[in-house]
Amino acid sequence: MSVIQQFFKEHAISEVEAVIPDMAGVARGKIMPAEKFAEEEGTRLPESIFLQTVTGDYPDDERAINPSEIDIVLKADPATIRVVPWAAEPTAQVIHDSYYSDGKPVTMAPRYVLQHVLELYAQRGWDPVVAPELEFFLVEPNVDSDYPLKPPIGRSGRPEIGRQAYSIAAVNEFDPLFDDMYAFCEAQDIEIDTLIHEDGAAQMEINLLHGDALSLADQVFLFKRTAREAAMRHKMYATFMAKPMAREPGSAMHIHQSIVDRRDRLNIFSDAEGRPSPLFYAYIGGLQRYLPAAMSLFAPNVNSYRRITRHYSAPINTQWGHDNRTAGLRVPVSSPVSRRVENRIAGADANPYLAIAASLACGYLGMIEGLKPSDPIAGSAYDLPFTLPRNIEDSLRLLRDCRPLIDILGERFVLAYAAVKETEYETFLQVISSWEREHLLLNV
Repeated sequence: MSVIQQFFKEHAISEVEAVIPDMAGVARGKIMPAEKFAEEEGTRLPESIFLQTVTGDYPDDERAINPSEIDIVLKADPATIRVVPWAAEPTAQVIHDSYYSDGKPVTMAPRYVLQHVLELYAQRGWDPVVAPELEFFLVEPNVDSDYPLKPPIGRSGRPEIGRQAYSIAAVNEFDPLFDDMYAFCEAQDIEIDTLIHEDGAAQMEINLLHGDALSLADQVFLFKRTAREAAMRHKMYATFMAKPMAREPGSAMHIHQSIVDRRDRLNIFSDAEGRPSPLFYAYIGGLQRYLPAAMSLFAPNVNSYRRITRHYSAPINTQWGHDNRTAGLRVPVSSPVSRRVENRIAGADANPYLAIAASLACGYLGMIEGLKPSDPIAGSAYDLPFTLPRNIEDSLRLLRDCRPLIDILGERFVLAYAAVKETEYETFLQVISSWEREHLLLNV
């Protein structure tokens, strides 16, 4: 009996959700009775599932997709099987990998992109270790998108109107919701380290325990869905938009990362005397050089760039510093065994597989190219110029022009990803905003 079938038996599973993360990190797939789940044969979906935009459209670029609209085969990863704790009947969810009928992987699939980057590390005898920190807002239900979002009502019967960073009482306002969230996470083996209140009104942050990069990407993927489900049980929304409210800080996905040697499990960012190693500095150098070209993977939506603003707890450049939260790259205070770098550029709206893959790819290039970082910054990085692109159009152009990143992430993936994001941008440009009506209608 397979691992999956044993799981079905032990948990009396009657229904299965076969899921894949699409380009936006949205769960796509099929729901079926457990007895119909064909683990060996897999299940089929159209290849175009990876070309669907957040608005449900598809790119016109014929190079991005097979014109025959072929099927792909989804194969379950047994390590990802979990219960769906909020389901009405015993339900399992399994994350799948994607293949063509000839057995070759679908190289534009986000999970594959991360797996491919990890294989490059493995070939060098290295294993990345990551720890994501994910910020999100709780908001009142918003059924009319023309209206701005508002903080929800807590146990006190009042909405949060001021900044309550690190307030225990402000978190306690939503204790019933977080009780459900923690229970859901425990049932799914999502290993939450800490929960804190962030700077924004009803803005929270969860930190996940460090570990294997693919496992952590899976956990972030599952947590986003979990948070939304828990919030809706309490008549709220949990949103991972990068900048959901105009006068509040944005939401980030900070990615702590280090590399261990596969043989002795020692951190290669520290030398035998416990000092920062040449590979540590080369890794930072790679991040500094290549992060701007990878920006569209950290800031994938039009809204993402509203977060990249001076003095709003978000980076505007690729400066690095020791325990410096104004920099895009922060080196936390740590022991030599825990030496790491925190990439603070990614937004909470980023696809976790792609953001982690891109960050690791930039650092990998730095190490194999022997790059040197700039001097660490001691003051505020906000006093220095922007060096990150400030819109999705410029970001995609930089990605298309960066051959080293294309070679690592895959030509097919970059072509498909850029086609999806350019289509979303063109759709956005057709929308007339309230700002335009307010300031241009009678003044120009």
